[in-house]
Amino acid sequence: MATTRSARTVWSGDLATGSGQTTFETSGIGTYDVTWKARTEESEGKTSPEELIAAAHASCYSMALSNILKQAGFTAERLETSAEVDFDTSDGAQISEIRLALEASVPGIDEETFQKSAQAAKEGCPVSKALASVPSITLKATLAA
Repeated sequence: MATTRSARTVWSGDLATGSGQTTFETSGIGTYDVTWKARTEESEGKTSPEELIAAAHASCYSMALSNILKQAGFTAERLETSAEVDFDTSDGAQISEIRLALEASVPGIDEETFQKSAQAAKEGCPVSKALASVPSITLKATLAA
């Protein structure tokens, strides 16, 4: 069974000087301003497609890892995942790299099992799969002592 989520963006003007607003329709959590300048320079309180992708990737990865850990008999006390998404305009506009960073507290797990689980989540998370055309997706996974 498929579940559908939706968002909508309304844009006015040209790329360089125009602006838009992206609304999270399904959740109703808000409407956020977007501009080209916020995408390629300082955000100045506005968001970008890359920030939205970073949020989606960090949350999807955390969910995927929590499931993998559960299947292996572990329950995460805390998974803190950040995602940095690079938007490169030097050779045409593209997302050139995504860096995932994880700090985790998982009682009873050994380092090898943790690293294998962390990597499996990176490969298996649906957002990672959707972003497979990104040239580089890296993961730095740290297990708290």
